[in-house]
Amino acid sequence: MIDLRDPLAVLAQRLPWGQIEGALAPKFKRKERAGQCIAGQDLWGPTQQVVGAGVSRAGRPKLPIRLLASLLYLKHSFNLSDEEVCSRWSENVVWQFFSGMDYYEHRLPCDPTQIGRFRHALGEEGLEQLLKATIETAVNMEAVQPKDLERVIVDTTVQEKAIAHPVDSRLLEIARHKVVSAAKRVGISLKQTYAKEGKALRRRAGGYAHAKQFRWLKRVIKRQRTILGVVIREVQRKRALLDEGLIAPKAWGELSMWLERAERVRTQQAKDKNKLYALHAPEVECISKGKARKPYEFGVKNQPGARRWMSPSGLRCGGLARRDNAAGSCPQGGATPPARRSAAQSGASSGGFQVHGSSHMSTVSCWVRAPLPATPTTATF
Repeated sequence: MIDLRDPLAVLAQRLPWGQIEGALAPKFKRKERAGQCIAGQDLWGPTQQVVGAGVSRAGRPKLPIRLLASLLYLKHSFNLSDEEVCSRWSENVVWQFFSGMDYYEHRLPCDPTQIGRFRHALGEEGLEQLLKATIETAVNMEAVQPKDLERVIVDTTVQEKAIAHPVDSRLLEIARHKVVSAAKRVGISLKQTYAKEGKALRRRAGGYAHAKQFRWLKRVIKRQRTILGVVIREVQRKRALLDEGLIAPKAWGELSMWLERAERVRTQQAKDKNKLYALHAPEVECISKGKARKPYEFGVKNQPGARRWMSPSGLRCGGLARRDNAAGSCPQGGATPPARRSAAQSGASSGGFQVHGSSHMSTVSCWVRAPLPATPTTATF
């Protein structure tokens, strides 16, 4: 038995789950494959047969979209990791009711890694659909008044990424390992992978850095750059001899991606701009905001001010990520922010809003639910 007056229980009955599932279902639909034509020979001469065409029914059945969407809501509402939200879900009957379960089940809802894959498959557009449903539900429940959405408060901060502190020796070794692994997936056999020497050089670099022996550290890093260059050139030579049509597009694309990022790591210098600080997250930047306790932060500055657009009642109306490290909330010179602008879009009864709280001038067109004319209004801030 649960208390239906619990906030999560009330929200479970008010959120338009059918609308959410209908909007997100096309992203998880099984794709129809064109197949591959294979030539053969039989008693009557040469033949051709198409293999692998159509929609495959193989694989494990997919988890319900409502379950994964609710786990995503709970993760961000309670500021939990993927592992923590799965563990608490198995112990909390209200959370299971919110996820659409008919009976309490003392088990994990899914593997924690599936939440990350679901979030990646959703993309920005899918997350905007979830945010849009939340805003519409808040207005329908009268938890927030439409007049509160006529004006939002702009804040600014830096969202740090969960990456290791970027050092040259570590980046060079990871780049070598990624290139070698991607080459093996496409069938490229390398003369030498330098796995043993790369691991030893990484250990020596850590020791020299700890002892402040920077001259020896510089020699080790130079050797790591040489090794990475040898591996990259060998992979590029052998890749040019392969037929791209006979290799899986995903594996081919990953090899091209890791080669490009590895070359960036190999050639970048200490004073360069647009450096690569994390191979798995190329958008990470080194940002200094003048904090005494943390002079440098590695992450992404969000937009327009950084992390959130909040209504006066505290309802989050949107969040936009920046791809540059401009000072303040907006770029200098009044440039239009190249960001997602429909995060707070709310159906037919839309209108513009005014944005206040920035010392820089810029323009952005946004839509939120408000008793204003149903036309986009350009807000200057």
